[in-house]
Amino acid sequence: MKVTAQLYGQFLLSSQINYTATYLADHLEGITHDNVQYFLKASRVAPRQVWQHVRHQIQLDTDGYILFDDTVLNKEHSHKIELVRRQYSGNAHGIIKGIGVVNCVYFNPKINQFWLIDYRIFNPDEDGKSKLDHVLDMLNQLAPRQISYRIVLMDSWYAVTDLFKWLITNEKLFYCPIKSNRKVDDSGGKEPYQPVSYLSWSAQQVQQGKLVKVHKMPQNTYLKLFRVLVSTHRTDYIVTNDLAQNETSAAEEKSGIRWTIEQFHREDKQITGLECCQCRLARSQRNHIGLAALTWLRFKQLAYQTKKTVYQLKQGLLDAYLRQELANPSVAFA
Repeated sequence: MKVTAQLYGQFLLSSQINYTATYLADHLEGITHDNVQYFLKASRVAPRQVWQHVRHQIQLDTDGYILFDDTVLNKEHSHKIELVRRQYSGNAHGIIKGIGVVNCVYFNPKINQFWLIDYRIFNPDEDGKSKLDHVLDMLNQLAPRQISYRIVLMDSWYAVTDLFKWLITNEKLFYCPIKSNRKVDDSGGKEPYQPVSYLSWSAQQVQQGKLVKVHKMPQNTYLKLFRVLVSTHRTDYIVTNDLAQNETSAAEEKSGIRWTIEQFHREDKQITGLECCQCRLARSQRNHIGLAALTWLRFKQLAYQTKKTVYQLKQGLLDAYLRQELANPSVAFA
């Protein structure tokens, strides 16, 4: 029997606790560990296959959102896997060994549904590209694919001048948290740039935001800055080029949609075995990551059709097994 993308994807979809090549070989007659290893290193699953698959599912909207963020696949106990490098993980709140993946998610606010539409593997030693380069590459793919959207959301790490300029030039709106030490000017050029945490805020500005110039942006470019009081110990700042926005609560709500991509990261890791491939070769890891993405898309498609969560669908695969074991146990309790 030959290992195919269909078979390997079915394995990722069906398995509950183990996603290794050995586990697949142990549960399918005619398949060996070497067969699985050969498939993973000899195949080529590319990011464009995600779009080729999802374009038949996705429901686009002119007011759609594009969400960008990266995640790190934890490989702390791996010593010889290619693509693994030490990098910051927001989930771990520190530097870990892992494989970085930059993801692009589409969110339709009319129906409150989202889809993965693109991704990139972060491997600067091979291609010399930063995470920002990958984001710009994916942004430039949206128009040729006729993906309609209006707003782009990203983490503070991507709140850089080049990305802001690209979005403004392409007439797209963005909402983005910025760090408290980001330098801005709210005086109209009368005073030097200063960190946003140093700014004074009137009661009206707290509710409606204020116009600012961001350091290193073109002199004639104004952005809207909002201060969000999260708690007595934490204040967040959101910047946008949507100058018509005059409600802090509305800006916070729009920016908050960004957390949808964190939901994707959590689901992808928990139901597809995304982090569990132990193969050493970069090509094998890339293929596993791509097929895990396609597996998540299949789960999400079924979740929207059945109005269930992806977790209910995954765990539901065990229902028939449990009924069978209760009715006719293969291992009796007594």
